[in-house]
Amino acid sequence: MTGTIAVVMIFSIPIIAILTVHNQKLAKIKHNMIIDEITLEKLKQENYLLETEKMKLELEQMKLEGPRDTKII
Repeated sequence: MTGTIAVVMIFSIPIIAILTVHNQKLAKIKHNMIIDEITLEKLKQENYLLETEKMKLELEQMKLEGPRDTKII
């Protein structure tokens, strides 16, 4: 009985260490994935703002060019 307990304790420590290291690696991978997702969302937001500003400028340019075209005709 004592031998069985000793064997279980001897093998359980490395197994627990392996599982802990594995869980830490998974946590680091998830952390990096979340950081990448946040960066991607920031880029999407910046792109959206740039496209919106571009569309505003194009609309303003169309408004300015619009009356000239109608006067020529």
